[in-house]
Amino acid sequence: MAVSSWTSESVVSRSRFVCSLYRVGAEAEVRERIGAHRREWWGASHHCTAYVLDGGRVARSSDDGEPAGTAGGPMLEVLRGRGLTEVLAVVSRYFGGVKLGAGGLVRAYGGAVSAAVAEAGTVELAVWPRLLVRVDYGTAGSLEGLLRLREDVRLGEVSFGEVVTFDLACADAELLAAWVAGQSGGAAEVEPAGSVRVEL
Repeated sequence: MAVSSWTSESVVSRSRFVCSLYRVGAEAEVRERIGAHRREWWGASHHCTAYVLDGGRVARSSDDGEPAGTAGGPMLEVLRGRGLTEVLAVVSRYFGGVKLGAGGLVRAYGGAVSAAVAEAGTVELAVWPRLLVRVDYGTAGSLEGLLRLREDVRLGEVSFGEVVTFDLACADAELLAAWVAGQSGGAAEVEPAGSVRVEL
């Protein structure tokens, strides 16, 4: 998701549907978010949920009292259909007095999530190599400026000690190491430091 949370509302035959999207990384966080959402929208008759985690390997949904298959399942299908991961959708329904029937509920819950995703926008996530690049102070200023211009680099923390250390992620570690060596006259030290997820 483009933001850590997003909320949108729609009305279908006088019933109000409040859809909140949350970026989540683990099921413990999912439970916390659902609990907080229930407290915030406490007057709703149903709080239906769907979430996808861990690259799509974990996917669950709940109809929360609505007829089986009319709420959580359609919500989950929207998330899967858009190829989304690490996202939780919660739709709270305030009953407006008109029964929607199974088909109407499927359209309303699925539509609420679809509209919220379209409004919130999405980002693509990738796993990039993480590097620690150490250079002397004389080289650090110009190198930092050049690193910030590169689209294939995400510059994180810059530490100042005996040397300057750039903590960064890059699309191609070997290519960047060769580039850094060229920029520093071979004086830079490049150390692999695992990997990190980045937004493209």
